[in-house]
Amino acid sequence: MTTQLTHPRIILDTDPGPDDIYAFLWLLSSVKSGLAELVAVTSADGNVAAKRTFSSASQILNLAGFPEIKVGRGVPIKQVVEDAGHIHGADGMGNLSHTLPPATHKFEDAPYSDEIIIDELNANPGEITIVAIGPLTNLAAAETKSPGILKKAKEIVIMGGAFSCSGNVTPHAEFNIWFNAEAPQTVFDSRDDIVVMPLDVTRHLIFTRDMTQAVTQANPESKLSQFLIALCEFMIDTALGYRETAGIPGLLVHDAATLGYLFYPETLMLKRAKVRDGF
Repeated sequence: MTTQLTHPRIILDTDPGPDDIYAFLWLLSSVKSGLAELVAVTSADGNVAAKRTFSSASQILNLAGFPEIKVGRGVPIKQVVEDAGHIHGADGMGNLSHTLPPATHKFEDAPYSDEIIIDELNANPGEITIVAIGPLTNLAAAETKSPGILKKAKEIVIMGGAFSCSGNVTPHAEFNIWFNAEAPQTVFDSRDDIVVMPLDVTRHLIFTRDMTQAVTQANPESKLSQFLIALCEFMIDTALGYRETAGIPGLLVHDAATLGYLFYPETLMLKRAKVRDGF
């Protein structure tokens, strides 16, 4: 007898920067409400270095009351690539990591993220959705190490790419795809039903100061609320400085589009396409 899953079981692959964190906390809120299960967090080298993104993931889990969820450490990449610390802060979290509970997951003892992906998909074929909101290094490493493994995911949802608009790193390239240029093609070649949320969509997702106030008003003095308010202010300054929001005081929550697709699919119109790297 087959058990019908009533909520998505998710592996979140992330390189926590501010927009990752908004998506991360939205997901954890859904977990707390019984609308989703977070199987694991697979951290990735990206917005900042792998050890820092691992620590950030641990801190966010502890802040939200989920210290038991496992965290993988990012698979190293061969080339040295400039990160986005100049945009997101040296810690990837608006230089606010010191205000959060300390990390309790141990980087040196943690399994690599690709190992978690392989183990979980083998143990639960067809049940787990991978939400990838960072560079695709971990997914590509899993597919290279265990060919065909990504087909065992129920679904793969990616934030990345720029199709009919300019990139945010080069005129053609979006950061998550650009950061490890070899990885995306391995992932896109692994199956033909990957869902992609590109900059074409995410540039319309401006999260304003008023929205932050609205989601924190129930308990504005909590550590979580204070962190979100401070993170919002940091990113508003950055967004206005880089002219990302057409002068609107807010931040672009790119990565949250993936969860919008999972929880509110009726808000999006999807189009099939053959994806190839090119920048």
